[in-house]
Amino acid sequence: MQSKQLSWRFAWDYPAFRVKLLLGIFVMGMIVFYLQDFFLLIQPRSGVLLNDWVLNELPARDVSSYIFLILYPASGFFFWRMRKNSTNCITALWGYVFLCSVRMITIAMVPLDAPKHLIHLSDPFSIIFYGANPITKDLFFSGHTATLFLVGLCLEDKREKAIIFAATAVLAVLLLIQHVHYTVDVLAAPFFSYLFWYMGKTVAKM
Repeated sequence: MQSKQLSWRFAWDYPAFRVKLLLGIFVMGMIVFYLQDFFLLIQPRSGVLLNDWVLNELPARDVSSYIFLILYPASGFFFWRMRKNSTNCITALWGYVFLCSVRMITIAMVPLDAPKHLIHLSDPFSIIFYGANPITKDLFFSGHTATLFLVGLCLEDKREKAIIFAATAVLAVLLLIQHVHYTVDVLAAPFFSYLFWYMGKTVAKM
């Protein structure tokens, strides 16, 4: 138990670990700094309105509170778990860096108009990433779904993984109920997350 508690102290003694941690934090900070400008850039452009038969069958409802009651406690639990696991922290940090970076690329390359009957998410922390302006065209792929699935991949305990993956499925359904994403956005997210987890794991092992 003692060695696990000191794992961060031991890891900090290795220059490679310090570089990966500090560089990851720096890159993530740069992404967050640029995100608001990026979303303001993509919001005015014209996109494709998809005929999504799943959304057509789902009456739009505001389920923002349920979405964030799933997302934020799960994220908090993950950070609590990571406090003693420096390697998994590097995996998650760089996995999220890749997630945010590639998501900006896919959003830029796949211009979509917002789904019909979209209801804006009431997220008190959205101003950090989106600013004060409502953003509706950050669609492919779902960042909420991808983030939570990435959390599940980074956890080590099988039962905890299963819980987070189940929560991801519920979250995806809630996002569709609120019509903030197309079905393809949430279905594609786990596949991207697996790629980012693998890339983050590769960085952690280097």
